This record gives sequence, structure tokens and C-alpha cells, in this order.
Amino acid sequence: MDWYAICCICWHCVQLLSECLFGINKLKSDDFVDLATIIGILGGFSLVIAAMASGGGLSWFINGPAMMIVLGGTLGATLINYPISDIFGVVKVAKQVFFQREQKVADVIRKLVELSRFSRRKGILALQDEMPGIQDSFLSKAVELMVDGMEPGAVSGILETEIDCLERRHRLGAEIFATMGSFAPAMGMIGTLIGLVQMLMQIDDPRAIGPSMAIALVTTFYGVILANLVFLPIAGKLRNRSDCEVMIKKLMIDGILSIQAGDNPRVVEQKLHSFVPPSQRQSVF
Repeated sequence: MDWYAICCICWHCVQLLSECLFGINKLKSDDFVDLATIIGILGGFSLVIAAMASGGGLSWFINGPAMMIVLGGTLGATLINYPISDIFGVVKVAKQVFFQREQKVADVIRKLVELSRFSRRKGILALQDEMPGIQDSFLSKAVELMVDGMEPGAVSGILETEIDCLERRHRLGAEIFATMGSFAPAMGMIGTLIGLVQMLMQIDDPRAIGPSMAIALVTTFYGVILANLVFLPIAGKLRNRSDCEVMIKKLMIDGILSIQAGDNPRVVEQKLHSFVPPSQRQSVF
């Protein structure tokens, strides 16, 4: 099996999985495929499959009982550890690994500066006319709270609570995949023990030693591969996505509070630039 065939197989598997679970054709216009995830999956599995094929044959690494032990054991342990509603919900969370809604910090800052200019010119209540043009639901809610005349402390409290709840939801999704990443190698070790017991019980029969030893070694292989190429990287990606989203939402809160305080648009921009590295700061003025 050559490299081209291996890459084609991996690509078609990823594409089929994405279409079945997430519906590529139903993506919104501002969603885009995360190339880093796709390249990582293709590259990681392609190199592993190539190494497996170069040593003899891929059929040596295909073992039904070993798959049942690792996949079934990992799924069972995860179901014991979490409510079934959380397990089903994690499929939607996993969509964020393959697809990401593009939201640039510079665009958010520019929008907040525009709202600040509009507010200084026509008043905070006039921002109600600008709300239909705000696509982000969190920012729209923040502007609505400000227009309703709520105190800055109340506005900040409501929005911070929403961020805390968002972090908990995201943390749960990453935690489930991290837990699966810790269970998979353990299930592989269980399969190894099962294979060793079967081998020792039939040690008088040389023909039975090979299949039993294969289960013993292949289950550990499956557990390590699933943990380090699937579950743990997904958990890390979800944590990274969550950190970026929370940072942007906190930037929005600071911008709204600054607008509510009547700060000059230049001051608003300088405050929000503290959230981004100096190399990425683009002034509207």
C-alpha cells in the first residue's frame, strides 16, 4: 500500500465521519473547517498506518476481540462516569474540533469602537437601532442590557455569570474526552492481561499461543492509539477553543462597560487592545 492510497483512505474516513456526525453541508456561512485538525488526523494516522504496512501487513493489526475490549470497555466506563445525556451532548461539542466559527478579535474591537462613536454622538438609547446589525448573540445581549438602563455592576454580573456557565459546558466536553483518553490505555492493559491468561492456560498448545499473544499486544496498541491520537488531542483542542471564546467575551464586557461609562472611542480602543499582542493591534483611527 503506497502513501497515496493511505492518504486517500484516511481522508475519506474523516470526510465520511464529519458528514455523518456534523453535517458539512449544513454549516453556517461564517463556519470554516479547521485545517490543523484535519492535517493532524491525516498525518498522524497516515504515518502510523504506513509504519504498520511496512513491517508486514495491516491485517496483523486487525483484531475483533481486541477492538471490542478497548472500544466497549472505554464506552462502558465513560457511561458509568457520566450521565447518558452528557455523553450524547458531547457529539455536538466535538463539532468544534473540526469546524470553527471565525470571530476575529480585531473585528470585535472595531465593532465596539463603532458602537462607542455612535453612543457618544446620539446617546446610549440610540444603540437600540444598531442591535439588528450585531450578529454575535452575547454582544447583542450586552448592548440590550445597557440600553435597558441597568447599572454597570448588574450588566457585568449577568454577563460574567453567562461566561461561567459557558466555561462549565465547555469544560465538561473536554473532560469527557480526557476521561476517555485515560480509560482507553487502561482497557488496553485489561486486554493484555486477558490475552496473557489465555496464552498461559493453553501453553501446552503451541497453535493457541499466537492468537492469544496477538490479543495481548494489539489491545494495548489500540488503547494507546485512541488515547494519544483521538481522545486527548480532542480534549486539548476543546480547551483551547474555550479559552479563545471566553477571552473574546470578556473583551466584549470591558468594551460595553467602557461605552456605558461614556469613555472616548480612542480610550475604548486602547482598553481593548490590552487583550491582544502588540503585533496584532490595529487602530481604527
